[in-house]
Amino acid sequence: MEENEKVKPFYNRFPKLENFKSQIKQKSDFPIVNREILVTVLKQQYEKLNNPTVSTHPSLENINALKEPNTFTVTTGHQLSLFTGPLYFIYKIVSAVNLAEKLNQEYTDKHFVPVYWMASEDHDFAEINHIHFAGGRMSWNKEASGPVGRLETQSLAPVIKALKEVSGIGTHAEEIIELLEKAYLKHSNLADATRYLVHALFGDKGLVVIDADDASLKSLAIPYFKQDLFDHKPKTWVNTQSEALGEAYFNQVHAREINLFYIKDGLRERIERENDNWLVLNTNVKWSREELEEELLTHPERFSPNVILRPLYQELILPNLAYIGGGGELAYWFQLQKMFDGFEIPFPMLNLRNSVLGISEKQWGKMQKMELKATALFKPLHEIQNRFAAQSAPVDPSLDPYEQKLEQMFDDLEKVAHLTDRSMLGAVNAQRQKQLNGLENLKKKLLRAEKRKNKDLMQRLEELHGELFPNGSLQERHDNLVSCYLRYGKNWIEGLYPGLDPLRFEFVVSKWK
Repeated sequence: MEENEKVKPFYNRFPKLENFKSQIKQKSDFPIVNREILVTVLKQQYEKLNNPTVSTHPSLENINALKEPNTFTVTTGHQLSLFTGPLYFIYKIVSAVNLAEKLNQEYTDKHFVPVYWMASEDHDFAEINHIHFAGGRMSWNKEASGPVGRLETQSLAPVIKALKEVSGIGTHAEEIIELLEKAYLKHSNLADATRYLVHALFGDKGLVVIDADDASLKSLAIPYFKQDLFDHKPKTWVNTQSEALGEAYFNQVHAREINLFYIKDGLRERIERENDNWLVLNTNVKWSREELEEELLTHPERFSPNVILRPLYQELILPNLAYIGGGGELAYWFQLQKMFDGFEIPFPMLNLRNSVLGISEKQWGKMQKMELKATALFKPLHEIQNRFAAQSAPVDPSLDPYEQKLEQMFDDLEKVAHLTDRSMLGAVNAQRQKQLNGLENLKKKLLRAEKRKNKDLMQRLEELHGELFPNGSLQERHDNLVSCYLRYGKNWIEGLYPGLDPLRFEFVVSKWK
């Protein structure tokens, strides 16, 4: 992530420590009433935790601090993925905790709180209902519809039982299974379960978990939801910005005429306008303008923002300075600044989350034996194997000197053709290409021969690459918390904090112990 002049018009401030001073000033008029509602709702939500120590916990201290005008948040968010889902879920939160800590050290007259925003209103169950574990895929199989945060979690008992059987015995295995049982089997829905799990992992760092699927919080968004429903201003603003952004970057999302869903238990469907009526797709629900206004005022909790309005809703209810997300997330935020300006809501600073490749001591030992640098692992496997094969070959398999001689020979033949009969040029060039193709085939045969001679090395490289890039994907997008916890315990998460700097935007290679 760097300051690109072409993209600069589409964000507020680049995430540098010194730039937060202006961001704090811009957000300092965050309404006191919004703070009071936020704190009341968070306390109600934290009462759902089956945790007797939460009343004296750093998280509750941070919730209480949110009443004060000198307290601000830095936020990350993610889907309610099963057992936290891919590892970058963890890295996002560690990045948020570290950023809050950096700001607390730099701006000592202010207070900064890390927040995890639960995407509890998402309805794509297929995206969150599985993890990769023990070389396979473990899934939560059930019929599901509507906001995932409201899904019951008792049906996860067989999944946790199967996980327990595969995990075996040992201190770490008992700890993680007990944690999952307390989270998912002693709480009634996925939002409450996820809050418990995330709090157990990060609450000692003062992380605050928020579920924005709440009537009181959504009452703050009523004026903005009305403009979306009736005037369709967000679509105009976002499309204008997206058109300009498309010339310098790319567009990630598409603004609709109406960017709200209608939700109830088991239901989350888009709202569309049809002449002078508004209807909920795939239902019989239909309103006139007056009826819809009354529904919004009476039941704001039934209106759920889509990807366009969710960021605006977040900034309405949090005294937030920065959002930490992946590249795809930040790309759609770039499309939204004009909408924020139109609604006169400060646009947050955008931070690219840290990425991590974790390497065990055993894997690190293998790399040292092979004299393989960590950076080289990010190349495709065949390129890594080709390089090692080339190093052991008696001649350079690129055959560059022979290719140069071949090219020189045909350059000379072209000169002869020019002097004798130019019609020969086609034949000369055809022969040149034929010989070069033959040389290319010879290169491949040489490499294959060297790979056969070094079969054991090639196999070790393949195994190591497969462990670190499972199924050819980044480890952080494939592996799950459970696998790491079984191997390293909760200390694994503690070990992440020193290496992740949320303002350096690095891909971190970490040695895990």
